[in-house]
Amino acid sequence: MKAKLGLDRLSPEQKVTAVKTVKTKMTENAAIFTNPPITMTALGTLITTAEDGIAAYEAGAAATKLLLTQRDAGVAAMCAGAMQELSYVDSKAAGNAVMIEQAGMAVRSTNAHIGPMPKVQGLKLSISDRPGDTDWMCGPVNGVSVYLLQTNRVNPDTEAEGKYADSSTKSSGTLKGNAPGKIWVRVAAKGADDQPGPWSDPAEDLVR
Repeated sequence: MKAKLGLDRLSPEQKVTAVKTVKTKMTENAAIFTNPPITMTALGTLITTAEDGIAAYEAGAAATKLLLTQRDAGVAAMCAGAMQELSYVDSKAAGNAVMIEQAGMAVRSTNAHIGPMPKVQGLKLSISDRPGDTDWMCGPVNGVSVYLLQTNRVNPDTEAEGKYADSSTKSSGTLKGNAPGKIWVRVAAKGADDQPGPWSDPAEDLVR
């Protein structure tokens, strides 16, 4: 018979618990295990170091989550303000392309689809080469001027939990700087109308 630990399938916290059990039992049976390659004192130090690492990670993850919430709120407020400026510039310029460009804005493409945009189909996510990044790709939509992206870290079925993430003129890209953990993403297409089309079905990824 061979001994087994099974640590590879355990969470970090479960691994600590398992190793603590080993330390406790080997200490209780020190008369049997008289010459272990690592002393129980040294094993205890390794356990403490692992516990400290877990605690530091949990504290960092909580801080990252707070910073992510603050980032999303700040970006959303900024974008809302920019959309108000866009409406003002449109009204002021009355179709004058030069004046629009003087406001630092692009002139809307004349071939952008006028009318309701269709629901975006075929959204797929994949793990990026860089930690915290998620690559996305969806089916192209005719007449689109921009794709809007929204992330959700809580529940993809709860719209109130969705946060503005990015926009792109292409049907693929990378969402950068996400905290580790499960993330859902959905995309909507915007044409010449002020309102974008319906959101795509959410796609799920696990950020490293």
